[in-house]
Amino acid sequence: MATFRRFFQEHPASVIVTVAKAKGSTPREEGAVMIVSKDAICGTIGGGQLEYIAIDHARRLLSGREAPDQLDIPLGPDIGQCCGGRTVLSFEAADARTVEALLSSLTATAESQPSIYVFGGGHVGVALARALAPLPFNTTVIETRPDMAGPLPDAISLCLSPMPEAEIARMPSGSAVVILTHDHALDFLIATEALKRDDLAYCGMIGSKTKRATFMRYARKESLRDAALSRLTMPIGAGVADKRPAVIAALVASELIHVICAAKAGRLPAERAKT
Repeated sequence: MATFRRFFQEHPASVIVTVAKAKGSTPREEGAVMIVSKDAICGTIGGGQLEYIAIDHARRLLSGREAPDQLDIPLGPDIGQCCGGRTVLSFEAADARTVEALLSSLTATAESQPSIYVFGGGHVGVALARALAPLPFNTTVIETRPDMAGPLPDAISLCLSPMPEAEIARMPSGSAVVILTHDHALDFLIATEALKRDDLAYCGMIGSKTKRATFMRYARKESLRDAALSRLTMPIGAGVADKRPAVIAALVASELIHVICAAKAGRLPAERAKT
């Protein structure tokens, strides 16, 4: 949303292009938005020839030439896109009313996005925050130390907490928890609190098979049942043996997309469904 706001400030003479209807197979869903100015664009409605047509039409409107405020475009061989569906695009001049309406809609959408909580702002935590920043999540990094491995992107929130495990109780249902702190004992404490909840979409902890076995012994002493322990993902990132922070971050981001989308659709991953 901040990107669109900045674009409107820098390019006040713009046209808002919205996917008003999407029928069949289309590059983007209804509600997808792109902003077009004389010499720049922000966002995308799917790329390809469809987007070129939209940009040309928007700039025709910007130039003052007469043109319709909607285009009904079949996505077939005629425009070089074989999706086979049909897209209706709407075009609106970016004025105070339309800009405020769009930003309000984007804000509401952002606030309804799934929440991800990354415990630990070390090298892997910061790399994961950077990987998650452009994705449709509300991501918060939780740390006990003010000095972290690097700055966080603007889209990422930071919570400095002396008792990070206490933050678990405040999380909305459907949230995801990724545990990457500098202290194994703290990891175990956070994971135990997270696994006591059965309404989280994901609970993952960085570590090896040995660390997992150690945690399992600890968790059973804390009276966690097998059903709760089955909700732990460890190692995270599909168990790929690459310890570079950026690689771990990419793998975990992919894992989170898969699990959270499945949870939103009311489906459990196969390993969860068996328990």
